[in-house]
Amino acid sequence: MVKNRERKPIGEWFGEHIAAGESRDINLVVSESYSSNNVEIQIHIQRAKEDGPVVFVTAALHGDEINGTGAIHQLVQDESFQLLRGSVVLIPVLNLLAFDRHSRYLPDRRDLNRYFPGSADGSLASRMAHTIFNEIIPRCDFGIDLHTASIRRTNYPNIRGDLTDPQIRELAESFGSEIMINTKGPRGSFRREASHAGCPTIIMEGGEVWKVEPGIVETTVRGIKNVLRHLNMLDWRIDSPDYQIVVEKSKWIRADKGGFLNFHINPGDIIEKGQPLATNTTLLGREQNTLYSPFNAVVLVS
Repeated sequence: MVKNRERKPIGEWFGEHIAAGESRDINLVVSESYSSNNVEIQIHIQRAKEDGPVVFVTAALHGDEINGTGAIHQLVQDESFQLLRGSVVLIPVLNLLAFDRHSRYLPDRRDLNRYFPGSADGSLASRMAHTIFNEIIPRCDFGIDLHTASIRRTNYPNIRGDLTDPQIRELAESFGSEIMINTKGPRGSFRREASHAGCPTIIMEGGEVWKVEPGIVETTVRGIKNVLRHLNMLDWRIDSPDYQIVVEKSKWIRADKGGFLNFHINPGDIIEKGQPLATNTTLLGREQNTLYSPFNAVVLVS
């Protein structure tokens, strides 16, 4: 991880001055639309009277993954959410162009979460990534990026990050999810490149696309507050899980033939080797075969 990086002033944001003890809604121009209008993402910044860590929380980096948007809405609208020290940068929709299309991808069919830290003279995705990265990351000490499963899937809430890094592991553990996955993330992903640039970042995966699910929102808000309390930024009683599992390796279990799957497990279940996972039937319900777990595991997604 890069150390001793150059920091941008905490109180100066895109031409706006945010004084200690002040909260402000601001906009950041990240691109232009095909009609030549500015594309501006909306940001809420809360700065405590006392200096401390600066933490960003982002959602909808994939435009159809909006559970995190619901969680950030709840934090912004919560009048009791007041920092003791430091600052939070809350961005409910990071990828506005994809969000407007109800899509994971940008209009140029690229995945923004593979183009960080970006380039000032590259593709649409690369230019957006460059602006977001260079305006947000140099001002922040830690980050939480909120995601869901992709289309036709649902994720049990879990935290992902490079757990070999002590600071990232502390963030992951303090969030309070039962399941943590040890992975650096794909090259060009926001959290991987932010961490490499000296801003330790985790992602939270939970729920499914196109929905704001109350249970996932509650879990996410609780986790964010847990992290802020761990950093001594918030007066909050940490809500710890009964257990935490670190997943070092994941594997998709797939059917051998087409058919209709009847699942016997749910996301979050802890299962044993040889346990039935799903029965594969014809459309008339005639059983074809059963899928079994090849090892002891925890179910992340279905």
